[in-house]
Amino acid sequence: MRVFLTGGSGFVGSAALDELLERGHEVTALVHRSEIERDGVTSITGGLFGADLADAVAGHDVVIHLVGIIEEHGDRTFEKMHLEGTQRIVDASIAAGVSRYVHMSALGSRADAVSEYHKTKWAAEMYIRKQAEALRWTIFRPSLIHGPQGEFTRQLAAWSKGTAAPWFFMPYFGAGLIGTGHKYRVAPVFIDDVAKVFVDAAETHEVAGKIYNVCGTERLTWPEMHRTASAAILGKPKRVIPVPAWYAKLVARITPASWIPFNLAQVQMSQEDNTGDITELCSDFGFRPRPFTASFQAYAPTL
Repeated sequence: MRVFLTGGSGFVGSAALDELLERGHEVTALVHRSEIERDGVTSITGGLFGADLADAVAGHDVVIHLVGIIEEHGDRTFEKMHLEGTQRIVDASIAAGVSRYVHMSALGSRADAVSEYHKTKWAAEMYIRKQAEALRWTIFRPSLIHGPQGEFTRQLAAWSKGTAAPWFFMPYFGAGLIGTGHKYRVAPVFIDDVAKVFVDAAETHEVAGKIYNVCGTERLTWPEMHRTASAAILGKPKRVIPVPAWYAKLVARITPASWIPFNLAQVQMSQEDNTGDITELCSDFGFRPRPFTASFQAYAPTL
């Protein structure tokens, strides 16, 4: 197939690109800045707001849309990148006559979400679903995605090795007055597993009109995940200490974003479980996610 891939140079986009090329597909990658110089890949720079998308998408068999941000910078807001960006690529796909569309949302997206991150992801889903007559869409909602090139994975490695603040322990946002309250769970999913289901969906129309959770098999609290990661990297778990979520939210609201390594949305999202039912995903795709512990241990020596 000829596949139009947005976010082709990002963490998930790079893995999806590898999977597409391994299966022999031709890829046009929409990237924000640097071109991708690989056989079988045509790069278009400028991102979602700097290209004539309808012309760029024309002639492709499927669009895979992966663009998303976890932090807002200037005019790169959640609203613009998640909703307006999705509207542009969806409209371009329809205008170009490309009816197969695969989209990356996020686990926890819903109308009454606390964070703007999840609210805008939900709004983008709603826009896609309204195009049912013109677009054979499939939406994936991944949990926390991990892999050796992932930003969060690199942060875990830096905390483990003591090369990033707070140096002497690994922090997480904890509930309650001193952060020792209810511990929320996450189901980390390996990047290669995520890339595989995206490409699987691109190759078939049978899963059109469906929304899937994409989660790992291990449901870990944040402290459990931190200890598992540090044990894989150091040979023994590092101390994990909570930062009260109420305090972190206050800091995020009053402190310039460039001064702190987290934002309000990240704190808000940490205060709810990020797990989901993957029964339908396993049934439709034969999905068998690799456990976090085993997959992290496998690539920990490279961190």
